[in-house]
Amino acid sequence: MGAPDSLDKPPGIALRLDAQRRWFSPARRVPSPNQDARPPGCGVELVVIHGISLPPGVFGSGDIDRLFTNRLDPAAHPFYREIAGLRVSAHLLIDRDGALTQYVPLDRRAWHAGASRYCGRERCNDFSVGIELEGTDTVPYTDAQYARLAEVMAVLFAAFPTLHREAVVGHCDIAPGRKTDPGPAFDWARLDRELARHGPLPT
Repeated sequence: MGAPDSLDKPPGIALRLDAQRRWFSPARRVPSPNQDARPPGCGVELVVIHGISLPPGVFGSGDIDRLFTNRLDPAAHPFYREIAGLRVSAHLLIDRDGALTQYVPLDRRAWHAGASRYCGRERCNDFSVGIELEGTDTVPYTDAQYARLAEVMAVLFAAFPTLHREAVVGHCDIAPGRKTDPGPAFDWARLDRELARHGPLPT
């Protein structure tokens, strides 16, 4: 008998991972070149929540895809001249409607955290999954985003026993003074309430 096409999903979850724990389904795939191999011995031990909008404060432009695939036009907005040449990505994006896009498979290193430290350990990209929420530090995130993020987290918790709730952090937590996202607009208590709908949290 062959290997299953996908991993079992937690009850009530529409999302699932493939058997290799690489790709979410259903999710829109937009492969980013801004990725590489995780260092030997590094797996998924941390989840980093980000906030992003392009141009700043604008939603639904499609420019997040363009940034992560190195196709952003520097002439399209004054801010883009400041970030021209950046080579960045994330594993996942959850847009304002809760739609999920995946840019990098989970077994690969996405370039999302930059210079960072978690519990004394540097280079968080090596051992983390980066999840971008379309939003800003000051605009409330949507109900659909919290619901989808909780679904994603429930699947990740089931697939990666190394993960636990305390290892879900904001970009601001691992790069203090340099990054502020997902900002005060992100309601961590709301995320925990959404996660509780899917069963006890791993500790």
